[in-house]
Amino acid sequence: MPLTRQSNRLLTAAAAALLVGTAAAIAAAGHYLNQAPATVAPSRAFTVPTGESLTGVAQRLYDAGFIRSPALLRLLARARGAETAIRAGHYRVPADATSDEIIDLLMLGSNDLVRVTIPEGWTSNRIAAHLEARDITSAAAFRSAANSPELMPSYGIEAATAEGYLFPDTYYFPRGYGAEAVVRHMVDTFFGRLAEIHPGARPEAAELHDKVILASIVEREYRLPSEAPIIASVFNNRLRSNVRLESCATIVYIITEIQGHEHPERIFEADLEIESAFNTYRSRGLPPGPIANPGLTALQAALYPAETEYRYFVVKDPATGAHHFSSVLSEHSEARFVYLKGIAQSPGRAHS
Repeated sequence: MPLTRQSNRLLTAAAAALLVGTAAAIAAAGHYLNQAPATVAPSRAFTVPTGESLTGVAQRLYDAGFIRSPALLRLLARARGAETAIRAGHYRVPADATSDEIIDLLMLGSNDLVRVTIPEGWTSNRIAAHLEARDITSAAAFRSAANSPELMPSYGIEAATAEGYLFPDTYYFPRGYGAEAVVRHMVDTFFGRLAEIHPGARPEAAELHDKVILASIVEREYRLPSEAPIIASVFNNRLRSNVRLESCATIVYIITEIQGHEHPERIFEADLEIESAFNTYRSRGLPPGPIANPGLTALQAALYPAETEYRYFVVKDPATGAHHFSSVLSEHSEARFVYLKGIAQSPGRAHS
């Protein structure tokens, strides 16, 4: 039976109403699914590893309770052309962030990083305490990772610990990054900077470790960067002659790191008699390991020492840390008399 015009109008109106109702329902559902779940915590960390797909990110956001629908987040990201624009990194997601806002966040890059500066010459113990204070990892966990028997062999390093290879720099770490990740990041930075100043083949493991030990001593002895290669030459000349290094920096290391005392204001004669393999006043050659983590200046000085005949140095200006260098003991003894008479010795930089 043919439909009347009135019937056509009714059907058209009903279809339009159904479409409007469906669209409204879809819009309402989309709005609901776009909102943050009601049970989400105040704010939480979320990490996107390099190479993870949008599907994987969306599913993990859903599993962790950040979003109501992984399908909606994927749809929104694709609609905005952001499917391949999400960046790896560490994020802190606000409690009330919608799926749209989370996409904005993931497109901008990491937003939950802590700036951590590690000065040249710090030991792994000082670094550990600093990282704990900055809420990156616990000091105990960092020390354990730095002393891991598996870590150094994985880098081809002939050493029991990462001491000396924890490169001093300014880093941006996420809170709770993990001790091993921090150690590896710092060791990776060491080898990256090493490649900058020593292009080509890396020194053999044993040779490199000796250079790092020497650099750690130079690091604790120099104050003027221009003098670092000269100080390195002094120690190299002593090593070649099988003369004890007699570095006060190694005495300070024993007192502070091995004995656990405060940094001494001055070095006494009795301190030079401490029994320790690190005491370069008693033992010939290099100490058994680095006494600090050297920076670029000291590392470069150890790799490329100046060509000199110097075997001694003494502080001549405590204000600037400038040294007087000597080739023979008589000159050094005279310099010590001139420069140290009535002048308090600077801790760890007195004489060699």
